[in-house]
Amino acid sequence: MVHNKIFRTVLTIFLLGGPAIHNISAQNDMVPLDIKLPKPMFVGTPTNLAIPNLEKPLGKPRPPFYAPKGTKNIALGKPVTSSDNYPIIGELKFITDGKKEAEEGYFVELGPMKQHVIIDLQKPQTIYALVLWHYHKQPRVYFDVIVQLADDAKFSKNVRTLFNNDSDNSCGQGNGKDLNYVETAEGKLIDAKGQTARYVRLLSRGSNADDLNHYIEVEVYGK
Repeated sequence: MVHNKIFRTVLTIFLLGGPAIHNISAQNDMVPLDIKLPKPMFVGTPTNLAIPNLEKPLGKPRPPFYAPKGTKNIALGKPVTSSDNYPIIGELKFITDGKKEAEEGYFVELGPMKQHVIIDLQKPQTIYALVLWHYHKQPRVYFDVIVQLADDAKFSKNVRTLFNNDSDNSCGQGNGKDLNYVETAEGKLIDAKGQTARYVRLLSRGSNADDLNHYIEVEVYGK
């Protein structure tokens, strides 16, 4: 009887659970991204910022993001161009140099109002997530944050928008439905859903502190 019960169980799993077994195997190939975070410069997330459509703080560390084994930061050391060829502070290469601290000497300051940076991954890559750090020494909210992928540097071919909180289309990339958020040492993690692209573009239009645009680091996780 025991042997018959085991046989029936195995047969049921084989006939009905094939996809489930495959899914378990697929899940076993997924691991949490190893995101190295910089030192926090302030404790907690302020709740008194008079910013509309502001994301509520989690009040705890961000949950892990799972991606296939072997996923790594493919933006490290990759070339960066910008709408502002002459940054006020810093150099564009800071954005992909792997350094995420908020102190002086780690960030690049671009001119006022709408600006963008473009990272050239140098060949098409499968992208699972991006993590973006604007200036996070103080609790700031950057406006009209947009993250896009494309097949060409001019962003005229196969443009896909991963994140957009430009609710009034002031940057001309469509009305965004994502929320504003406060910059922290965790950065902003954006799910890229395994899309393939060579170029990553990030836009912003100043912050609640001033009209200037700041970047500390952008990590692109892919294979």
